[in-house]
Amino acid sequence: MNSGQLDSQRTQHSAPVRDVSADSLMVTHPFHPWSGRRVRVCRSVRRGGGLVFVCTAGDGMTVTLPQAWTDRVPAPGENRLAADGLGALSALVNALMSRCGEPGGGGPS
Repeated sequence: MNSGQLDSQRTQHSAPVRDVSADSLMVTHPFHPWSGRRVRVCRSVRRGGGLVFVCTAGDGMTVTLPQAWTDRVPAPGENRLAADGLGALSALVNALMSRCGEPGGGGPS
């Protein structure tokens, strides 16, 4: 086969187009040298109980940024449970405890 035949048999693949906001973030820490700069996210890593982003800027420099220093910081209360959810959880726990037949849910000994 010549290269023209191979090219016609190849399937074209393209990476999905991703949202720019998922690929980049803004540095928001007021004293960071890159404050106000949008950088490309290479990867995110859980470190020390928190999330950090390994990022690069157009000049090829790499920096690791804690989530709190970026525009990706969670909104206040974002990780909290709603009152309705807590009420439903309480009802479920009470129902499970009553199945065990003991107040306090001690269950069989």
